[in-house]
Amino acid sequence: MFKFIKDTVLQNLGNGITRRILAHGGTMMAVEVNFEKDAIGPMHSHPHEQLTYILSGRFSFTIEGETREVVAGDTLYKKPDVMHGCVCLEAGTLLDTFTPQREDFLG
Repeated sequence: MFKFIKDTVLQNLGNGITRRILAHGGTMMAVEVNFEKDAIGPMHSHPHEQLTYILSGRFSFTIEGETREVVAGDTLYKKPDVMHGCVCLEAGTLLDTFTPQREDFLG
């Protein structure tokens, strides 16, 4: 399956954050998330496993009570139902991979 960037939709989530669903099917989903400097990804949890790859920028991430600074090239793993969130320290982009796919992003 091929998904081309020109066929995707950039969703404005407000507060300096945009999201683009890159591809999904079966039990996986890839999502690009863009943050302006100082944008906040509020603490939350969900029943999905999640990998976050930092494509660009600098972020302060909190996962399960531990806060660390991450930069381009770093990867984060979030177990299902674990509280996590971030603050964007330098404008950047994340690549999130979920399993199973986030049906709530599709509806």
